[in-house]
Amino acid sequence: MNILDAISIFTYAYPSVMATIWICGGLYFYLHWERKQAWPEPQVWDETCPQVSLLLPCYNEAANIRETIEHLKHQNYPKLEIIAINDGSKDATGELLESLKLTCPNLKVLHQSNQGKASALNHGLKEATGEIIVGIDGDAILDYDAIGYMVGHFLQSSNVSGVTGNPRVRTRSTVIGKIQTGEFSSIIGLIKRAQRIYGMVFTISGVVCAFRRSALEAIEGWNTDMITEDIDISWRLQMAGGQVRYEPRALCWVLMPETLRGLFRQRLRWAQGGAEVFLRYFTQTVRWQNRRFWPLMLEYMVSVVWCYSALFMLLSWLFSLAFLTSSTVYSGALLSYVGSTLIILSFVQFIVSFSIDSRYERGMLRCAYWCVWYPLVYWLLNMATVVLAVPKAAKRQKGRLATWTSPDRGEIFHE
Repeated sequence: MNILDAISIFTYAYPSVMATIWICGGLYFYLHWERKQAWPEPQVWDETCPQVSLLLPCYNEAANIRETIEHLKHQNYPKLEIIAINDGSKDATGELLESLKLTCPNLKVLHQSNQGKASALNHGLKEATGEIIVGIDGDAILDYDAIGYMVGHFLQSSNVSGVTGNPRVRTRSTVIGKIQTGEFSSIIGLIKRAQRIYGMVFTISGVVCAFRRSALEAIEGWNTDMITEDIDISWRLQMAGGQVRYEPRALCWVLMPETLRGLFRQRLRWAQGGAEVFLRYFTQTVRWQNRRFWPLMLEYMVSVVWCYSALFMLLSWLFSLAFLTSSTVYSGALLSYVGSTLIILSFVQFIVSFSIDSRYERGMLRCAYWCVWYPLVYWLLNMATVVLAVPKAAKRQKGRLATWTSPDRGEIFHE
């Protein structure tokens, strides 16, 4: 076996290994915890329940904010205040929020110049009165029982600093939208379940999350110069000794890009954010007291190496097609075996995740044909975005405010 054979086998084998880890971790999470939790579970709260402050950062959300707040008005949680932060919107978001206060007594509206989502969240935190802080995006629809499910984790253990919910895709009018339904289930959902089992969660989903207020204040809130504030806050909470949990029953319906360009822009930002967090906190996470991070760090570093090896393989294949008489430049038998294994594992991953998540969304099978192709798309997209994002993260100036405009959000899917 030569060096090219070794690189090619690694390139094919790594996704297979990770798929196996995600499947095993996801199944254990389901069998150990999830299946024992009633769904839906009637929740009865009295006046002894903790006060919750829901932070709603908004930037140019005039098309969505009314629907988002209308659903928040029907939350099945008695002690809830809603704090909407208008982050310098250029559309009618500010005016709409002010008018919505007339029909929503527990809504408080704050205004600021455009400084980014993290700055808006910090602004809201200063005005919040709740012991528990919940955050959702300005275009999201929160399930009526989601807050109660997340609050339950803080009551169970004082070690819990954060809880990440279960985002579900609303936009499914194109193939790009449909296959993301599979991603949020077969990849993102399984990853969070597996990471919860293995000890550390890479990121709390910023679109639906909850925090213990004292834990947030202990780390001085969100950093305003990180392009993905949710990854950053997740790492800092866990480095401070807190525990982050995944609550699959805390459903939140979100708008996602439905064009390839919009999807690529979004994932490039996610990849850059992960690289920024890794580079900033590497020296802290390798310390003995943060040894719980080591498996997560190893996984991230190997994934970056994989992305560059996959790019090398792709370029080598194109070169062989253009200049060599035979396009078969690597040993075929072992490579074919590893590739076949990856295809089988991707199918198993899809079956396992859809079987688990169909508990929360029965209409998922409508997107099944498109979803089974997503593992291939995911790995290719991951390769392209990480290769571009790592240099961008390394060059980004520390202290610069992180602001961005959301990509296209497609057409809303109605059950």
